[in-house]
Amino acid sequence: MTDTMHWVGTWTAAPAPGEGAAFSNHTLRMIPRVSIGGRVLRVRISNAYGARPLAIGAAYVGLRSTGPGVVPGSNRRLAFGSETSATIAAGALIVSDPVELAVEPLADVAVSVHLPGDLPASFGITGRYARQTNYVSPPGDFAAEEVMPVGRLTDDWYFVCGVDVLAPRQTGAIVAVGDSLTDANISTIDAFCRWPDQLSRRLHARAGGRAMAVMNQGLGGNRILHDIRGDSGLRRFDRDVLVQPGVTHAIVMLGTNDLRNRWAKPDEDVTAEQMIAGLKQLAVRAQTRGIKMFGGTLTPFENETFLPGAWTPERESKRQAVNAWIRDGGAFDAVVDFDEALRDPDHPTRMLPIYDCGDHLHPSDLGYNTMGDAVDLSLFDKP
Repeated sequence: MTDTMHWVGTWTAAPAPGEGAAFSNHTLRMIPRVSIGGRVLRVRISNAYGARPLAIGAAYVGLRSTGPGVVPGSNRRLAFGSETSATIAAGALIVSDPVELAVEPLADVAVSVHLPGDLPASFGITGRYARQTNYVSPPGDFAAEEVMPVGRLTDDWYFVCGVDVLAPRQTGAIVAVGDSLTDANISTIDAFCRWPDQLSRRLHARAGGRAMAVMNQGLGGNRILHDIRGDSGLRRFDRDVLVQPGVTHAIVMLGTNDLRNRWAKPDEDVTAEQMIAGLKQLAVRAQTRGIKMFGGTLTPFENETFLPGAWTPERESKRQAVNAWIRDGGAFDAVVDFDEALRDPDHPTRMLPIYDCGDHLHPSDLGYNTMGDAVDLSLFDKP
């Protein structure tokens, strides 16, 4: 690597506990869609929630053709410190050695990982839902196969947490950190309707402007202040934002789940002031590292049916207070007003019906894409 190039994350999946998952001598074929392309790449594999070391028998990366297939001749064996197998310590991750593989922007790659050991649910599988189709083989090592046999389909990510490319030094990267509204829960599987996906498409399609990768670190259920189905925003921020390769900008949209308090624990019923203090800390930590931090406003969820009773007038007043601070508090370098993009102007405590998936909490496919359209692309060209 020369001084004119650096590593940039072109795709990510935030590690979380893969609830109920188990494997035993299976091969996983995960299908990430990259944001920017490159000619040299590497892969990151996480054992963040493992209770013991994770054995990797073999790993490959290639260009995806269709289904579980890899474009003939494109499958590259991954090495780790020149070794073709590896062991990942509990709670750690491993980064592969670089491989040459020409990948176009917005292309699908296939990352195949053979897990030779017995991994029961008690192992602590690292994974989360993907809203797209990935593949699990029958027992055996099929990582090198161009068309992997399929034992079952899954719409989760398992263990694979990042793909990086070598890119020109001026290339930047945006990390989107949020909850299920960033990870596009309830959206159509394999439609790539997450708002960071739409942001990637817009960045690629524009004429001119700085080249920017997009890394989606959305995590369903995530909160600013308290853990739930994974680490809180404050706990995971260093891992999922600050140390991501090439990160120059971050967009945070967290707080809806703090308001909803899914488990109804009295000690986790938060105030607007507590949420604001947490968001302020995220901004300070990013800006201290030279990362531009943008605040995303919280979208309406009046009378949601996903968790009946979660919306109340009191919680709505907290949402309004947090959004007012995001817009006018001065902590962020810029604001992305997702609330304004989705709300019903005649009834601003709810989403416009055309943007509502029907549960009054999560957007429709159109709503998610509208969120991606709400991001001002010129923000990424400012020094």
